[in-house]
Amino acid sequence: MAAAEPGKAVGYLAPAAIPASLQLVPAPPAEGSPGQALDQSVNREALALRGSARWQQAARDADLSFPAGAGQFACALGVPIDAQRTPHLYTLLERSRIDASAATKAAKNHYRRPRPFMLNQQPVCTPDDEDGLRHSGAYPSGHSAIGWAWALILGELAPDRADALIARGRNYGESRLVCNVHWQSDVLAGRFMGAATVARLHADPAFRADLEGARKEIATARAQGLTPAQDCTAEAATLQVRPESAL
Repeated sequence: MAAAEPGKAVGYLAPAAIPASLQLVPAPPAEGSPGQALDQSVNREALALRGSARWQQAARDADLSFPAGAGQFACALGVPIDAQRTPHLYTLLERSRIDASAATKAAKNHYRRPRPFMLNQQPVCTPDDEDGLRHSGAYPSGHSAIGWAWALILGELAPDRADALIARGRNYGESRLVCNVHWQSDVLAGRFMGAATVARLHADPAFRADLEGARKEIATARAQGLTPAQDCTAEAATLQVRPESAL
């Protein structure tokens, strides 16, 4: 684990323990390949959702800053997530987010894959992020890695909600397609790196301690009848909309 600046979260994993994306994922689809054809087909379907409620959800899903990011999976989990009522769970998500993101960096920096909006010249769902996205490789998707890691971790903590949580992990990555910032193959490689990260995290004592603390917090929140503040019915309906060919 890296040394922390005061008040700033760090991941659980030491640099040497971060999964090696450059060795674990293949190169992105080549020009003219079937993989590239699928990427382009899914992108065309995603572009048709611009301006819709699903587009707006994709913009909300893009926010991984904390405390806002902590609530991304609250509806799927069925309880609110914040630093006051669920501190271990909050910490678990914040720190694992850093590890899952780090797991994509080597391949991102090596391949420097252009993002869809750089080629199709269409808007993104978070225009304030566009400049930074231009300078960050598309492959693998960091958001998809984080969302899949969270889905796996939370599914372990709440097995009765596992299907909803895994579905949320999938559609969280699909939000990056809708936002016009990632290709389908970026999302698939991101999920793979998210899973690799969770496997490594289970060997970390601090992660395991927060995992057990979070399990108790979820039980307490349920016993108290706490529910997420957002409109979970509306979110669930919106997330049913997806690019038809997305995997």
